[in-house]
Amino acid sequence: MDEVSEEIAEVALERVAAIDIAKASAVVCMRVPGDKPGGRRVQQVWTVGATTNAILELGDRLVCQGVQRVVMEAMSSYWKPFFFLLEARGLECWLVNARQVKNVPGRPKPDKLDAVWLAKLAERGMMTPSFVPPAPVRRLRDLTRARAVFTAERTRHKQRAEKLLEDAQIKLTSVASDAFGVSGRAMMDALIAGQREPRELARLAKGRMTAKQPPSWRRSPGTSPTTTATC
Repeated sequence: MDEVSEEIAEVALERVAAIDIAKASAVVCMRVPGDKPGGRRVQQVWTVGATTNAILELGDRLVCQGVQRVVMEAMSSYWKPFFFLLEARGLECWLVNARQVKNVPGRPKPDKLDAVWLAKLAERGMMTPSFVPPAPVRRLRDLTRARAVFTAERTRHKQRAEKLLEDAQIKLTSVASDAFGVSGRAMMDALIAGQREPRELARLAKGRMTAKQPPSWRRSPGTSPTTTATC
């Protein structure tokens, strides 16, 4: 952990922390007033793991130091454990847009100083937070996105099955508006079971699809399937 003292500048918040988040770890910079008079501030920089226990320990440390705000960049989805666990610990967390941070003049080049730069911007009130929905809305969004993904996957598999039927010269989609309706599924199950007789497959039609059968193929109720003798 690095600790340095520097002259105080005009600040909006006395105690702030910033987190530069990566996949497996994060660099934390905490800036607080110094103990000695003279207007000097103390800056501490250290690295923490991205595990639950490490984040909870970080939250305890920041709370003990009286940190007023914790800022972090919205990087992929790696920010979520830090944001939600620290927020549950009672800290005010701000998620900031990386583009907004990088466009502020004076940003240092090395990535290892990103946490320090974030902390300095936070203490001077030079950033605005991004919108993070409340917990009920987040759960609803997760469910909605999962449903959208599953629906897209289902459509993709249906299209592959229809292409397979067309490659085999089985024109099911020419007579069935939905090849995966009750009639279409029954016909495909029969095909999988080895049925190749067009009339028997057509007789599996239900509802409005029965009207598309040739009259000679329709079976009267209660009659058994006809057998064709071969010479």
